[in-house]
Amino acid sequence: MASADLREELLCSVCLCVFKDPVTLRCGHNFCRVCIDQHLNTQDGSGGYSCPECREEFPEKPPLMRNINLHNVSERFLLTQPNHEEITGICCTYCVDSPVPAVRSCLHCEASLCDKHIKVHIRSPEHVFCDPSTSLENRRCSVHKKILKYYCTVDATCICVSCGITREHNGHRMELMEEASKQKKEKLRNVLQKLITKREETEERVQSLKERRRNAQEKTSGDVERVTALFIDIRRRLEDLEKRILSEISSQEKEESLSLSALIQKLEIQKDELSRKMRHIEELCNMTDPLTVLQEPDTGDLCDPEEGGGDEDTGGHDNQRHDVDGLDVTVILDTVCDIISGIRSGIYVEGPGDILLDVNTAHNNLHISDDLKTATCTQNNQNRPKTAERFQDFPQVMSSRRFTSGRHYWDVESSKIVDWRVGMCYHSIDRRGDQSYIGNNKKSWCLQRYNNKYSVIHDSEGFRLPHNISSDRVRICLDYEAGELSFYELCDPIRHLHTFTTTFTEPLHAVLYVFNLLFVCGSNWLRICS
Repeated sequence: MASADLREELLCSVCLCVFKDPVTLRCGHNFCRVCIDQHLNTQDGSGGYSCPECREEFPEKPPLMRNINLHNVSERFLLTQPNHEEITGICCTYCVDSPVPAVRSCLHCEASLCDKHIKVHIRSPEHVFCDPSTSLENRRCSVHKKILKYYCTVDATCICVSCGITREHNGHRMELMEEASKQKKEKLRNVLQKLITKREETEERVQSLKERRRNAQEKTSGDVERVTALFIDIRRRLEDLEKRILSEISSQEKEESLSLSALIQKLEIQKDELSRKMRHIEELCNMTDPLTVLQEPDTGDLCDPEEGGGDEDTGGHDNQRHDVDGLDVTVILDTVCDIISGIRSGIYVEGPGDILLDVNTAHNNLHISDDLKTATCTQNNQNRPKTAERFQDFPQVMSSRRFTSGRHYWDVESSKIVDWRVGMCYHSIDRRGDQSYIGNNKKSWCLQRYNNKYSVIHDSEGFRLPHNISSDRVRICLDYEAGELSFYELCDPIRHLHTFTTTFTEPLHAVLYVFNLLFVCGSNWLRICS
């Protein structure tokens, strides 16, 4: 194929230049990406979109697929041309035989011109020039077909001279497009600066959250290592205890066996001696000669069945059996209790639980701080999306963390004039209606402050606390397995307020309610203390 013929195949039908970053429509035609973008953007979409070459219509804006093969062919072709760097842009409309780069575009003629052809146009005052462009038709009024020169500030649209005297724009403030453009650029720069600031703030927050996530991961990793080491130690100690107890059992069995064997041997000797004496006495009893019977010495000793210390030996056996009978159960129990204490101190939280508020559950009249620790009532709607997780009717928020086992505690601090409720609830608590109010259902337990009076509430049944609370901080303690939820006043010393006792059947979440009063909004807050 000749070079001229190849050039014809590689020309974009919009700009009439060799393809630059060619893309393909679904109809199969190729265009420069910039050219087809500008063409499609001139169509408002109400009547669909169309291919500028075959006029095939598309109901939606068609996707642009990059034609890699055509891109490579175009690049190689341009490399073989002497002026390939110059003809890759917008070309002169009138230089058909050999494309020449355009230096200006004429808005009056809607044509792009090279140095040669611009000399003819520049002599006539009606010609208006701009930088080379492929979308010159957009610079004319669609009604009067005149060049757009002014900007109507009322209708926020560009108009021609004729538009300015029509009834549609009569009396409206007009500005030259250049002046209006400068003003808009200034506004855009202000907006840009605000966006830059906002982006920097967002980036700082992202970095802060990443740091917290990293700390949480490190904490979790440390907890896993600690618990793993703890249970390894527990298993080792239990194995040592088992070996010690089994060894003690074996030792006691051997000791008692030896003792009993020696006693049995001694008693066997005594039994043989008694048998001998019995036979001798039977012989005396069977004699007919009185003289022989009467002359037998020590007849009293022969009849003494206690000779040889039988009672003492038997008593000694009883004492020995008492000494070796069974294990020392108290020692074993004390050892096991020590191990259990180690388990409890290793697993249960020794410091405050890490509680963060879940914004996805927060009522839209609650502002949640960036550290997810403080809930503040506000009259400004936070405009968060209405979801099934969010409380709709009461200014409440749940924790993101849930508790399914173990013992935990955390502290809550309140502003001095706020009325509030703090406690725990199941995740399945209602999020709308009266049943969503913590304490007013079977799925939540809370401590309430109202008019400087305190009460505890569950399933809508309240119990008034008999004493006043002076501290602004309370502590919530959970023992999941024991089914206990306790509240304490953080004074000196710490004072127990109340303990709910039940059987927990679902995961629990911490929950806060901040009473919303118009005249103190912004001063009403609850904070989870670290």
